[in-house]
Amino acid sequence: MFIKILTKTSKNKVSHYASLVENKRVCGKVVQVVKVNLGPVTEEQIPYLKAAYAAKKPRLVYDD
Repeated sequence: MFIKILTKTSKNKVSHYASLVENKRVCGKVVQVVKVNLGPVTEEQIPYLKAAYAAKKPRLVYDD
């Protein structure tokens, strides 16, 4: 599963929407199935959402 970001533009406003998506094989073809719509997100939240669902978990907080 992974986070898919959809960007919608209207006139002079840009909106970002996030969904939790899973790839499945149906009739020999790969299709994306939306598991959960997470709704509107800000540009600052996108890297944190992607890191939360990444296969290799990156460290967002570093200890000194």
